[in-house]
Amino acid sequence: MNESVPSTRRRRGALATAVAALLAALSLPVTGAAAAAAAAAPVPPVPSRYTQQRLAWQPCAEAPDLECATMAVPRDWHHPKRGPDLSVAVSRHRADDPAKRRGTLLMAAGGPGGTGLLRPGSFVRAAPAVGAAYDVVGFDQRGVGRSTRPVCQTPEEFQDFFAGDFRDDDPAARARVIDNSRRLGADCARRSGGLLPFLTTEQTVRDLDLFRALLGERRITYYGPSYATMIGAYYATLFPRRVERMVLDSNVGFDGSWERFQLGQPMSFQRRFEEDFLPWLAARDDTYHYGATVAEAGAHWERRRAALHDGPLVDGALTVGPNQLDNGTVQAVYRASDGFPALATALTALDDWPGASPAARETARQVFGQYLSPGFLAEYFAVTCNDTPWTGNLDTWVARGRELTARWPLAGARTLAFAAVCATWPAPTAPRVRVTGAGLPPTLMLNSVHDPATYYEAARSAHRALRGSRLVTVTGSGDHGQYPGSNACVREVVESYLLDDRVPARDLSCPSPQSG
Repeated sequence: MNESVPSTRRRRGALATAVAALLAALSLPVTGAAAAAAAAAPVPPVPSRYTQQRLAWQPCAEAPDLECATMAVPRDWHHPKRGPDLSVAVSRHRADDPAKRRGTLLMAAGGPGGTGLLRPGSFVRAAPAVGAAYDVVGFDQRGVGRSTRPVCQTPEEFQDFFAGDFRDDDPAARARVIDNSRRLGADCARRSGGLLPFLTTEQTVRDLDLFRALLGERRITYYGPSYATMIGAYYATLFPRRVERMVLDSNVGFDGSWERFQLGQPMSFQRRFEEDFLPWLAARDDTYHYGATVAEAGAHWERRRAALHDGPLVDGALTVGPNQLDNGTVQAVYRASDGFPALATALTALDDWPGASPAARETARQVFGQYLSPGFLAEYFAVTCNDTPWTGNLDTWVARGRELTARWPLAGARTLAFAAVCATWPAPTAPRVRVTGAGLPPTLMLNSVHDPATYYEAARSAHRALRGSRLVTVTGSGDHGQYPGSNACVREVVESYLLDDRVPARDLSCPSPQSG
């Protein structure tokens, strides 16, 4: 935090080296029976009441340009006659030019915990050429939105999870964090009627394949950002012959475990904050008055955090303590164009809350008051705790949390709180899916070099695992989500692939617009 811009840039290589060493030292390899499990875990025949259902399409209430329907799916695809059905909400936007229709493009949402039902509408508005050539369909995956969802905690109960300061390392503070994490997991299990074990990526991709069949499509084209890259990679592994084309945008480490992937995120969020946001903020000191150098802006942010530790800001339903400051900052650095100005405005409002304009206070409420809801985290933890094994030793997580907080505090400080949920979760029963790319057509993967959430190092590892894929590296950028957007190079590569079947001969780079 106390460095100039040139010295910050010199740390990039050191940060990449440090995270590689940390992952090697802290993460547990996925080996033994879990890794050896067959990728295409056998499932019994699907009862005809699922395969012969008809989707009753109607205009979506919130988006009349889309059609919506509800699909019934088994709670457990491996025992489809057991338990109640689940509902999965689905949507579609018909191809604008039926004469040139190339098929169906299915898109999923990130998270885990994001909703995807209404995304086809915004997608085709941003990518009209693709919307003209494809029926673009979406869905709320099991566990979110209009689909069958778990119930964990009320918003009032959930306040305890982010209370206090995750950087505090005294025994009482650690015990409180672990107790809150255990309580969240226990409440999810107690209130969700046995649903939790079936909220997995592997179950979701089987829902997706039923959706494909009900649409009457032999093969689909797929676009997925963020966590949806894992959905896509798992689908491609289980059903490679049913994939026409696939674009994976901002990639999670779908070649390994959730534990390993999440151990790398504190580095990438800190890198984005220190090397991208703070220089941006310092360059605009005339506007935000937060410090004219990276060191000054970083020190200002730390002073504000310390003040919130001693006295959180409380205004009606809004509470901003140090953890909320961290969370809002983490969310805002996903995209520079809208996230950086919103975060800067919110930070200036915190400096003088009574004197801040109503618009600035509202921006602060959006930035610091609406990230990581109990509904979002119910799905997030169900998927990440269920998909792959976790280290259950809490002493290990206390030590890991302490180290990650010391190195990369912005997101490292929450390590114990998040990991303790999965460490105390029932042992996962989901079949292990090992991504290889076998039998899959060439796939496009997109990733920026400073993506804070789906960091480039993990994307490269996933790219090596997904045989035959082409990685498009967006240089000079840290944005999360590359298509559709303003980068003409990315748009040309993706739309040539989707519309003209032109596959890059090899990996390539696209400079970000701001870097020329």
